[in-house]
Amino acid sequence: MKQETEVAIFGGGCFWCTEAVFDELRGVISVMPGYAGGSVKNPTYEQVCSGMTGHAEVIRIEFDPGQISYKDLLTVFFATHDPTTLNRQGNDVGTQYRSIILYADEEQKRAAEQFIKELNDSLSGKPVVTEVKPQGEFYAAEEYHRKYYANNSYQPYCWAIITPKLQKVHKQFTELLKSHGKKKE
Repeated sequence: MKQETEVAIFGGGCFWCTEAVFDELRGVISVMPGYAGGSVKNPTYEQVCSGMTGHAEVIRIEFDPGQISYKDLLTVFFATHDPTTLNRQGNDVGTQYRSIILYADEEQKRAAEQFIKELNDSLSGKPVVTEVKPQGEFYAAEEYHRKYYANNSYQPYCWAIITPKLQKVHKQFTELLKSHGKKKE
């Protein structure tokens, strides 16, 4: 019997960061960095970085909803980037770094909109600026972007930006990690 999976597409800044975060979660089968939300077919990284294609750096998450819920994915997504900054995450500036959720169906759309409403109701200060749009076309990023953190964890960017983000995820979301419940040898 084939396992039923779902897809979630999120953009929360640099896809090297978001890929590393979601790759740690149980129930996540695969995470593919790529580009979505723009108007150019098969864009390259250089084209996306120019800001002229309209694409955001995103990740396509294939997950097993029997092991992790879409709401859990939303919780981790919003906890691991700043959804109140327009077209920016830290030092990464441009429309390609915008906060965006590309929903697969009406259920995901409602869940994302409700989550944002609850965040806005509970936050004091800046409102959430995360876009919520239909999925549309997803274009996988070039090979050298895939598993970037896993293959380059000692690069200065990875060490300074991604490692602390992963430490936060390990502390805040222990019960959602693939490693949770595994016996240490």
